[in-house]
Amino acid sequence: MVNRRFTLKLGAAAGAGLLSRSVTGQIIPQSGLVFPSGYTPSWVGRPSPPVRPFVTPLFQMPIAQPVPLSALDPPPDPARHQRYNDFLPKKFYIQNLEEIKWAYHIDPPYNQGSWVYGFDGIQPGPTFITNYGEPLFVRRNNRLPPVGQGKVTWALPSFSIHTHNGHQASESDGFPSDFADPGQFWDHHYPSFPAGFDPTEVMGTLWYHDHRLDFTATNVYAGFSGFFLAFDERDSNNENDKNPKAFRLPSGKYDVPLILHDISFGPNAEVLWDFVGAHPSTSSEPGHGGYNGDAPFVESNGTPYTINGMIGDMFTVNRIIQPYLKVERRKYRLRLLNGGPSRNYSVAFTKDGSTPEKVFIISNEGNLLPHPIEMDDYFDLWPANRYDIIIDFSKYQDGDYIYLTNRMEERQDGAGETGRYTTGTSGGVNPTNLIMRFDVVGGTVQDPSHLPDHMIDRPLIDLSEVKRERLFVFDYTNGLFTINGRLMDPNRIDAAIEQGSAEIWTLRNDGDAWSHPIHTHFEEFQIIEINGKPVPPGSINWGRKDVVQLGPGDEVKFFGRWRDFFGKFVMHCHNVVHEDHAMMIRWDIVPPGQGY
Repeated sequence: MVNRRFTLKLGAAAGAGLLSRSVTGQIIPQSGLVFPSGYTPSWVGRPSPPVRPFVTPLFQMPIAQPVPLSALDPPPDPARHQRYNDFLPKKFYIQNLEEIKWAYHIDPPYNQGSWVYGFDGIQPGPTFITNYGEPLFVRRNNRLPPVGQGKVTWALPSFSIHTHNGHQASESDGFPSDFADPGQFWDHHYPSFPAGFDPTEVMGTLWYHDHRLDFTATNVYAGFSGFFLAFDERDSNNENDKNPKAFRLPSGKYDVPLILHDISFGPNAEVLWDFVGAHPSTSSEPGHGGYNGDAPFVESNGTPYTINGMIGDMFTVNRIIQPYLKVERRKYRLRLLNGGPSRNYSVAFTKDGSTPEKVFIISNEGNLLPHPIEMDDYFDLWPANRYDIIIDFSKYQDGDYIYLTNRMEERQDGAGETGRYTTGTSGGVNPTNLIMRFDVVGGTVQDPSHLPDHMIDRPLIDLSEVKRERLFVFDYTNGLFTINGRLMDPNRIDAAIEQGSAEIWTLRNDGDAWSHPIHTHFEEFQIIEINGKPVPPGSINWGRKDVVQLGPGDEVKFFGRWRDFFGKFVMHCHNVVHEDHAMMIRWDIVPPGQGY
């Protein structure tokens, strides 16, 4: 049987002037299958049912609760995990991945619920609260219905959960081809120590999401995402901490994780995915997405799909459409995460839907910065980007509204931004730009939390550790997304990196129309140059990163280390539609002397 992805690979090879060999070994001459981008996405051809903004409260995910070791049957197998006995788990968890009904809004038709994927009956999944020095073990059971028997017809009931960007061994990392099908489970061991045991390498805001080969985008869009927060004695999850080392950042109910997903819905609040449901244009003119020479690839059932990206016309935060949150007049820690799958945001906190209010960025990609950055402008939030924000609501009055506002206009095909901004209207606040609302309530309250002047120093860069330099070129080739001209093959090692070494990687976007948020697993890196210019000290990109923003023509050079474990990992575009088609490489950590 030749599947869709195999057919796409044949087309890419043909476009390069090659002959392809079928799975049976037969030589297949190719004429160059190319899949143009013209089509009308669902949210343009058939917008989602309208709702009232800011009438549904924000969903705040519960904290994941540990279970006794005896609840795991069969018990954990230490032989399956690197260094298991070095980092014996102190807490154990069980998650059940299921098909559920989820109400995205209180208005009809959304209040009847939409069939989606979830963890233990909710989406996003429960938030893990973890501490460095406290290893944990998570068993994830696949309770999804088998293929063809579920209500969610456009995702795959098979998962590989990745804790992004946890410092865990390969077998617990969520490698795309390490998946569990219905009725199976996968065990994850999280050792909970900073990379290289370096205290400057601790992380704070992580998240977990599906990484199933070829179906990452659909499965994350369906609901497989959640927060994974890590603390230590400095970022201690206690704003009343008496330890002089503690930062005393806002904690408890004043520490609010916020994950953004944009969703497209059908007339009955069914979640739509354009791989199997794009709205076909009736135009036969080139460029209008009809079934003509400029049309997208058409599946055997006659419905088109795009490989550029999936954009929804409904902003959701914690899987609620344009929610509101009542906030007291004091400091809050807001953890912003773009969960994708494809939309790029440029966001700010505003009173009028346009003019930014002052906030402080304390963390980029889950890594506390050396010093808070005062921000009174918009800042980019691409897929998988995270920012921890300190906002002080005490300067506002009871009854004031503060909006999380987006000004980025995205291309309809989901491939990246148009370059235009959409905020600022003569008629006042424009709800189409607003992601959520914060409702300031009450009078003056006590606030023991603190905004520290100094947090986590940037790790030192020692160029004498550098073993190799590598170049990775991201492009669009004959209808598919490539790295160094190749499609993802999970059985091919594209880079063998010697454990304990450092390398310098250059990432280059050779495309002139596509944006790529590039993520590499396992360890953070430090950007050295962006488009040939050094990163200014104290800027947002000065901290440790795990996502690089590659706009058209951009080039980024970074320094990274690879320590502590062996095995297979990946680097990929976190517009996960691009990842699935097939912008991803495999890299391995190997013993010293075996690198290439």
